[in-house]
Amino acid sequence: MKTLFKRLGLTLLLLILAAGGLAAHEWYAKKPFFFRAFLDREVLKLAFESPETLTSLGFLENLGIKGHNAELDDESPAKADQLFAKVSQIRDVINQYPDSDLSSEDKLSKDIALYLLDSAKAAEPYRYHNYPVNQLFGAQSNFPSFMDGQHRVQNEEDAQYYLARLRAVDRKFGQVLEGLQLREDKGIIPPRFVIERVLDEMQAFVATPVTDNILYQALARKLADTKVPTASQDALLTEAETTISGQVYPAYQHLIDYFAKLKDKAGTDDGLWHLPDGDKAYAQALRIYTTTDMSADEIHQLGLSEVARIQGEILAILAAEGRDVSQGFTAAMDQLSADPRFYYPDTDAGRAQILADYQTILDEVSAGLDQAFRIRPKAGMEVVRIPQFKEKTAPGAYYEQPSLDGSRPGRFYANLFDIKATPRFGMRTLAYHEGIPGHHFQIALAMEQDSMPFFRRMSPFTAYTEGWALYAEYLAWELGFEKDPYDNIGRLVAELFRAVRLVVDTGIHHKHWTREAAIAYMKDNTGMAESDVVAEIERYIVMPGQATAYKVGMMKILSLREKAKAALGDKFDLRDYHDLVLKNGAVPLDVLEQLVDRYIAEHQA
Repeated sequence: MKTLFKRLGLTLLLLILAAGGLAAHEWYAKKPFFFRAFLDREVLKLAFESPETLTSLGFLENLGIKGHNAELDDESPAKADQLFAKVSQIRDVINQYPDSDLSSEDKLSKDIALYLLDSAKAAEPYRYHNYPVNQLFGAQSNFPSFMDGQHRVQNEEDAQYYLARLRAVDRKFGQVLEGLQLREDKGIIPPRFVIERVLDEMQAFVATPVTDNILYQALARKLADTKVPTASQDALLTEAETTISGQVYPAYQHLIDYFAKLKDKAGTDDGLWHLPDGDKAYAQALRIYTTTDMSADEIHQLGLSEVARIQGEILAILAAEGRDVSQGFTAAMDQLSADPRFYYPDTDAGRAQILADYQTILDEVSAGLDQAFRIRPKAGMEVVRIPQFKEKTAPGAYYEQPSLDGSRPGRFYANLFDIKATPRFGMRTLAYHEGIPGHHFQIALAMEQDSMPFFRRMSPFTAYTEGWALYAEYLAWELGFEKDPYDNIGRLVAELFRAVRLVVDTGIHHKHWTREAAIAYMKDNTGMAESDVVAEIERYIVMPGQATAYKVGMMKILSLREKAKAALGDKFDLRDYHDLVLKNGAVPLDVLEQLVDRYIAEHQA
């Protein structure tokens, strides 16, 4: 129990467990005495309204509290209305705490909380300007991934909860349909290709024999690792088979039927600009994702200049390696991409070797970072393949945070669908980005900072989190982990990829580029596999603005480092800078600059 108290923060659990006295006051009072208590309490209340979040966090199970594992989140528009109303209520109470009564750490927490809440309120008018079921995410793909990756089965009771969640799918999908129909009434309909991708995915899902479906297979695998008697396992799996065929597949069929009819109403204008108030919605998306006031035009121009710079560096390395660059960047990269020595065999054994080699890369860099980091996450990390049922339209890789109780490590998911999308020279950079010292260091470390309010350990500032991961790629090269010139090309290609994103995201949503024009630009200017290019462009279409955050955040973190180095001279220590950036969790970029300025002033004194 002491370990759990430390893990979540003493205040948070006292609010649950204490009976009477100050703790009861802090839980029920409109304005608790302690500001930190209020922040943690409100986050906890929100978490308790999301059973899927509670399962993902994984801390209540150690207290014997498991009932939430039988439920799924409420996806109804009415529930969203409640959450937006709650945002206003929380903001009103936060402003009742005078700055003069707060410590510097609490004042920082207040500023970050208000930034988040204000961003949520500013986005409320555009809450329906999205496509909640698309080729990347949504209930249709998130549900099976969640059940496979996060619903734990350690005994028969857990398996019964698993079955209860299968039975709850029809209600959840019905709520999703309610939101989709509301968007349709407002003229917000996904582009035709999105509908086609979603239909292909869901039709393949329900066409899979039940016993081969990921939902059945996941339960069978989890049960096999328990001490549940074989006869009971067989009975549970029989019930799962019946539930999947009789309830889960029909729930998917409702979505399939809806999208099949909606397809005739869909067009081929892919940018957010074509929706009602789409330009305003995109400007707001850029503010939220970059945490800056940069305009779409400014971001577009930044992208163009960075593309030219990085391409020049790549061509210089290729020329030094004796390759022909006389025909320009695209031809040189096509030649590099066609070189068979950079690829693994297109076999199960080849894919297994990719995962093993990723792990070797991560073990190597983890052992060599003492010169750059003092703090490290306690949570472990593993490399796994993206589930095959969704890898065709999934991104090239992504990171999944560890559970709070330490039972589930951080995970670097690698997409192995197209072997050509995993050239050897790009693997180090991708491992540094998704794993160490990228997302795993930043996200897992933030979760472990017990001195921070709970919301700051999970803050969703994309410019910071993705900016750090892209900075980590650059840092690993600086520290000498990419001695092979081709590995450095891999790093530059990855940075170029993020620079191209600035161009194509603003091109699609602000400058009225077509999907095909964006695909052509990215393919010509990155040298990426076409399958990856198509998946990426289609991602930007359904996640407007998100892709611009990476490069903007990376450039800010790097520029602030150079600012501190110039100001402090011999007093500058890279480990101190990284401690400062990581120990405060994800923050808006202007808040990060304030923290760096304070750090400079303290070390100059």
